[in-house]
Amino acid sequence: MADIVVELPKELRLELKEPLGPIYTDTPTLVADASQPLIAIGDVVTHHLIKGGETPKLAMVDERTERSAVSPEIAETINSFEGFGTVEQVSNPAGTLSAELLTALRTGLEREGSTLLDVDGEEDLAALPTILVAPEGTSLVYGQPGEGMVLTAVEETARQRCRDILSRMDGDTARLWDLLGVDA
Repeated sequence: MADIVVELPKELRLELKEPLGPIYTDTPTLVADASQPLIAIGDVVTHHLIKGGETPKLAMVDERTERSAVSPEIAETINSFEGFGTVEQVSNPAGTLSAELLTALRTGLEREGSTLLDVDGEEDLAALPTILVAPEGTSLVYGQPGEGMVLTAVEETARQRCRDILSRMDGDTARLWDLLGVDA
């Protein structure tokens, strides 16, 4: 049983559909506009970055895209990629942020080399806490269903938006801030 810290309430779902940055459909253009380190949230994004010659500092995948299993090609790209120094399995049920995921993403950003978090459940909300703990200037990329890849620059405006959304989630937000090592 996963140790759930916070859960997404229904009233915030629509707000999360608004992208945290520009949407790209072309990987080379996205990579050219991105800064390092690069973080990937989602299987399709991770696949495109690897195919584009980029090794994300941190990548999170759940073997699903838009509620369906990823294609064999996407799974093979990720599973056969040897660029990740650490591969870790974590549990995180849909619509939540678990203590296991929060701890693993923070540790993945702090360790040397690159980390792949293989999520049993769903990684969709992971961009929010990742933006709070990633170094200033990091680029975070996640998928926008049916549209493309969102490139988010980790800076104070993005952090404030993520902090605001996370503070309105149901659950133990004090524990959330503690696990992330950030101020409320």
